[in-house]
Amino acid sequence: MRPFWRNDLSDPQGASPVADSTVYFDDVSVGDAAPSKSYTLTRTDLVKYAGASGDFNPMHHDDVQATAAGLPSVFGHGMYSAGLVATALTDYVGLGSLTRYKVRFAKQTWPGDVLTTAVTVTGTREEDGKHLVDLDCQLTNQDGVAVVVGEATAALPVRAS
Repeated sequence: MRPFWRNDLSDPQGASPVADSTVYFDDVSVGDAAPSKSYTLTRTDLVKYAGASGDFNPMHHDDVQATAAGLPSVFGHGMYSAGLVATALTDYVGLGSLTRYKVRFAKQTWPGDVLTTAVTVTGTREEDGKHLVDLDCQLTNQDGVAVVVGEATAALPVRAS
């Protein structure tokens, strides 16, 4: 398999090769969990994400405006957090496998937060000839508080018989 390059969120300065591995429907069971990943949210992450997304709301990068609005500091973009969860999902089930992904932003994230992903298989089923895996996903902060809660479905290949 040919590796592709994707920005490695644990090392914002560089990129790393990620193998496009295949997870098979036959090998997934309810209760299985993807390896968790942790990221420390930095102010640099917020500025880089603002530039990449075009979301220059000053609450994400300007301490003066954030504190004037009554906040303790700038806070993280919700979609940045959702992206961390989406990365955990696709690292587990493979790129192009997700057929559904929905999240709810439960709490704000702050510079210095250590954000950890969790992905768990909650169901498997065959529907319209597709082999589907249902997943719960979340992102928690260093205090164990869920900041993003979601669910996803992935269509996985089956092993040749």
